[in-house]
This record gives sequence, structure tokens and C-alpha cells, in this order.
Amino acid sequence: MVIVGKHKKERVIAPIMEKVLGVTCITVPEIDTDLLGTFSGEIERTNDVITTLRKKCDLAAEKYPGHLIVASEGSFGMHPVVPLAHADDEVMLCVDYTNQLEFFARKLTTVTNFNAQEIHSVKNLMHFAIKAQFPQHALILRRSKTDNTHITKGIQDETTLREVYQQLRARFGQAYIETDMRALFNPTRMKVIGEVAEELAGKMNSRCPVCTHPGFSVQDAVSGLPCGLCGTPTQTTQHLVLRCTHCGHSALKAPLHGKKVEDPQFCDFCNP
Repeated sequence: MVIVGKHKKERVIAPIMEKVLGVTCITVPEIDTDLLGTFSGEIERTNDVITTLRKKCDLAAEKYPGHLIVASEGSFGMHPVVPLAHADDEVMLCVDYTNQLEFFARKLTTVTNFNAQEIHSVKNLMHFAIKAQFPQHALILRRSKTDNTHITKGIQDETTLREVYQQLRARFGQAYIETDMRALFNPTRMKVIGEVAEELAGKMNSRCPVCTHPGFSVQDAVSGLPCGLCGTPTQTTQHLVLRCTHCGHSALKAPLHGKKVEDPQFCDFCNP
């Protein structure tokens, strides 16, 4: 199995894939995936995440034909549902070019230190750094949010942080600070990538009971868990639907919450 990327994601992906699937993983750091887009904006990502992942895999497949190819991509911003919360949206793809199969896994989480702001004082600088879990998590300093000509990435010590800030402030009167979201500089993100790798490996290792095709996994969720007081169906998931993408066979699975009924506080009838 080939793991595509230059930001050390193999540290968490390879052990999981090797344990679950029994494969041997190699990396291809010489493939510059930054050409498809960077978090800090020097190169804009012009394609959607799935297209970008396929392009990453295709680049590796040119050098390593016949291998399983794995690539991951993350995006960061405001959570689509949770108000005022930042989110990490991680997607991982494995392409089996020999059998023309694709396997996806995704996780959307608020567990992230993603943040950015304009800085006008050392006090603001250090307050941001502490909140961003610096120095375990690296930071980026630049002239402004939209200026990529004066940028320092991967800052992991306070001396450098202060020096770069003072240089920017002396020259431009301000600085813009942001969390460095590259995986090797962000332990929180790296942990999430490992969780996505576990889900992906699990999907690949799960075979359809009818046709034995790999990838028999959760494809949908059915709400309707009954209220424990009145029995009215609620919005809480009652069943997960496992489905084979090859033959269409499906089966129901109990959700992880393990509930038989829902608390009345979540019932639209009991608590409208």
C-alpha cells in the first residue's frame, strides 16, 4: 500500500493499515501534493476534496502501478451545524486500481485548534499562542490574511515567534497569525487522521455477506428512536444501514449510542 503525502501522515495511517489489512505500507514524499493546494493559501485548491484526493492517488499510481493508494485531505472553517465552532473535515480515499474500487472515510469534528486573527501587540500574540496549544502545535505568521509574500510557517518556539512578529510589526505595523494545519505540525489533526484511517481500514476489511465484496459498511442512518415517555418517534438515530456498493445487499445495525428509547427532553411532542 502506498501512502501519498509529504506531511508525515504515514505515522498514524501505516500502523493501522498494516495491522487491520495485513499490508506493507510505503510512502512517496517526493510527490508534491502541495501543488494541488495549500492551507496557507499560496496555492489555491481549485477542485473539490474528492477530485483532489483522486488526483493525489493518480500521481502515485503513475510511479507505483498495481498498488493500493491512500491519500487524505482536510479542510477547516466554521462548523456547518454547531454555532461559532471551528471544524476539521477530514476525508481519506483508498483506490484499488487493479480491481477498480474506491473506499472513502470521512470525519467532521470540532476537535481542532484551527484559528487565525490579526495581531497588534505581543500580548495578543501570546494569548493566541496559548489558546492554539503552542508550541506543541506550530503557528504561521504573515503580513496579512491575503498577503503570501511575507510568511513564516512551522514556528515551534517562542523566540522565533516573537522575533518574526516584531519584524513584521516593525515593517508593516501589524501581523496576521494562524495555526499551522499541516499534519506534522498539528498533533490534534494527526489524531483525527488516525481515527479516519481506522474507519477506512474497517470498511475495507468488511465484506458483504452475500457477494463477499469488500466495503460492506454504514451508508445511511434511519431516525425514529421512540420517546421513552410517549413512544413518539424522535430525530435520534434508530438504525444504521449497512450496504454493499457492489450487489446492493443491505442490513440494519444498532447505533453506537445503544439506546432503546430516547429521553423525553429530545421528543418534539413531550418537549416542543
